[in-house]
Amino acid sequence: SFCTRYQLTRHELSHSGEKPHKCLADGCSEAFVTNASMRNHMARVHQHQEKRYQCDHQGCKKDFNKRNQLKAHKCEHQKIQPFHCSFSGCVREFPSHGKLKHHEKVHEGYPCETEGCPFQGKTWTDYLKHRKEHKVKVPCGECKKQFNNTWFLHQHELHVHSGEKRMLPCPKKGCGKKFTRRFNLESHILGDHEGKKP
Repeated sequence: SFCTRYQLTRHELSHSGEKPHKCLADGCSEAFVTNASMRNHMARVHQHQEKRYQCDHQGCKKDFNKRNQLKAHKCEHQKIQPFHCSFSGCVREFPSHGKLKHHEKVHEGYPCETEGCPFQGKTWTDYLKHRKEHKVKVPCGECKKQFNNTWFLHQHELHVHSGEKRMLPCPKKGCGKKFTRRFNLESHILGDHEGKKP
């Protein structure tokens, strides 16, 4: 429930997507749900437009609302990184305090266990994605395809490069069945010999 008709109307507009309050500045196409949002936009973006801070670096036409934004931007041109990450073992540097703060989020949550790696994933998924960067791949000597471990490489070599498939015989007495994959052999033993059908 809403206390005033204004609050109800504003809420209804948020569902309809209608933005009846157009920016009054020439050439600006922004529109807003409320008049207050439009006025905030005008003050933030257009009020001091003549006082905007412009980069004087050759070929750069960027301008900024705040002097410190321009200062941080100029550091990028000069390859100066005055903001250093203070996390133990991390040597990253940044041109602005905001970019440093954004980077520091990688040090929250799930730390990488690889020695010397400062990464710390914010979520478990980020951590798992990062771990893949440390996996040492084992290349095939013939086709250069890479594998996560030597067992997969060995299977690849047997099935692709040997010309003959390695057969895995069923170990049960009297059963002469053979399989090319361990999974199929194990499924056969469980299903046909131990009666454990899925």
